[in-house]
Amino acid sequence: MPRLIRCACSTGQVMKRRSMVVPLAKGDVFELGCGGGINHEFYDVAAVSSYAGIDPHEGLLDNARAAAQAKGWPADIRQGVGENIPFAAGSFDTVVCTFTLCSVQDPAKVLSEMRRILRPGGKALFLEHGRAPDRGVAKWQDRIEPVWKRMAGGCHLTRPIGSAFRGSGFEVEPIGQGYLPKAPKFAMWNEWGIARKVGI
Repeated sequence: MPRLIRCACSTGQVMKRRSMVVPLAKGDVFELGCGGGINHEFYDVAAVSSYAGIDPHEGLLDNARAAAQAKGWPADIRQGVGENIPFAAGSFDTVVCTFTLCSVQDPAKVLSEMRRILRPGGKALFLEHGRAPDRGVAKWQDRIEPVWKRMAGGCHLTRPIGSAFRGSGFEVEPIGQGYLPKAPKFAMWNEWGIARKVGI
């Protein structure tokens, strides 16, 4: 299942949207759901001081480690889950999260952890799919989600994106949103942007 999901999340249009988000990462970078190393081709090596990441699927981490090694930067890649990120508070300048929040167990806890590990003024770069703004599409998402979760490794269709970051204490700067071309609308409402840590 992780390999099938990786394949689905690396199609041409998805990669195009990744290219709008990942290059904005700077400083000490943490990636949530880094397994497979899909995002590595988009990182700006000159802007990244160090790289760390976690993924629950140990079998995918070798690819992520190889991709990081090819970049030539210090990397600390571990097996883990977003609800309990194994790094100290205030460790990172940037968190990268792409097509990951849909499948975590507790999105609010994960967002809290992301905020915890960011330094004051740090940013979370996100590209996620979730609840569509169109009532008709959202209705189909509600109907399909129970079956979809079983078929797609726990992936949810109805989770909010930007509003979830705002509700967790981030200040959100949207970059873009829209349905992924040539994909079923119920599965591919995307939002991408910058969520900045405000306050302490």
